[in-house]
Amino acid sequence: MTKKKVVQSGVAMAVSAAVLTAAAQRLVQPKYMADVVEGNLIADYYKSGFDHDVVFVGDCECYENFSPVTLWEKNGISSAIRGSAQQLIWQSYYLLEDTLRYEKPDVAVFNVLSMKYDTPQNEAYNRMSIEGMRWSKSKADCIRASMTEEESFLSYVFPILRYHSRWNELTAEDFRYYFGAKPNFFSGYYLRADIKAAENVPEGRPLTDYSFGETCWEYLEKMRVLCEENDVKLLLIKAPSLYPYWYDEWDAQITEYAAAHNLPYLNFLDEKRIAEVGIDFTTDTYDGGLHMNVYGAEKLSVWLGEYLSEEFSLEDRRKEPELAAYWLDICVRYHTEFEKQKENLRIYGNVKGIPEKEEENGTPKE
Repeated sequence: MTKKKVVQSGVAMAVSAAVLTAAAQRLVQPKYMADVVEGNLIADYYKSGFDHDVVFVGDCECYENFSPVTLWEKNGISSAIRGSAQQLIWQSYYLLEDTLRYEKPDVAVFNVLSMKYDTPQNEAYNRMSIEGMRWSKSKADCIRASMTEEESFLSYVFPILRYHSRWNELTAEDFRYYFGAKPNFFSGYYLRADIKAAENVPEGRPLTDYSFGETCWEYLEKMRVLCEENDVKLLLIKAPSLYPYWYDEWDAQITEYAAAHNLPYLNFLDEKRIAEVGIDFTTDTYDGGLHMNVYGAEKLSVWLGEYLSEEFSLEDRRKEPELAAYWLDICVRYHTEFEKQKENLRIYGNVKGIPEKEEENGTPKE
């Protein structure tokens, strides 16, 4: 065999090995369809038209508490939520940085609960926030900032190193959704129509130190500067989730930071604002006060839509033909899913309690 043929043969074998590895890797990676569907939230953004006036970043208090469909239908605001379970502030920063590679929204909304976490927390949540990102420097930096001591950068580059043990756990879902997930979200919103009233919500236990960590302040400042450099207005919010507990001491620190940098800050746990929005914690939450259901999310979004339109002079874009057609598809899917869930609740009874996954501070099923 000539030297040229040896080289060609070697290249062919390397390419074949790479293709087979990629195929096997895709098969064993979790599909997040029947269980812990939130694992598909980050990747879902890239299916959008990248034409948003408002982009949310943050944890479950974003993707379960605000309805982009309502913002569109009531105010003509095009918005997307880049949320994920227990999304840490550095993950929010790099997701916003990643977003700015594709579009420049007028407003970036950041939910401040993650200021309570100053160090990497949990691999499973890390992967739900990171694996769906497209490869870029932002993703690489996000991995490095997020990894726990047990994780390796290489396992994010080659997820098969992490998920190879799933071979004996594969289900029909892994084959059915091999080439992509079905749409479960509505511009990043996770719709829940069931109701579980907030009762006996625990008060926060006294802390020895209420100060946010240096890493959190560093990334909040980086986020502020990133928005300023890109002519994006930054809006800080605290969603009206009753648990995890939001301490007055934490709120005071965010209020002080916002005032020092001339940033708007909306605390939706404020009693006056709760009354303005019309939130009723006996009907507007699906899991006892941790998150809003669709009824609460729509109320929040009606109020927020008016605020965004007035404070940031956002125009009503419902008369733009291409954008209206894009949102029509999302709205039809949204209302169809809403009616489907209501019908299921009428047939099978209301769903009580938290869905089949661990709570916010636990480890989700993989």
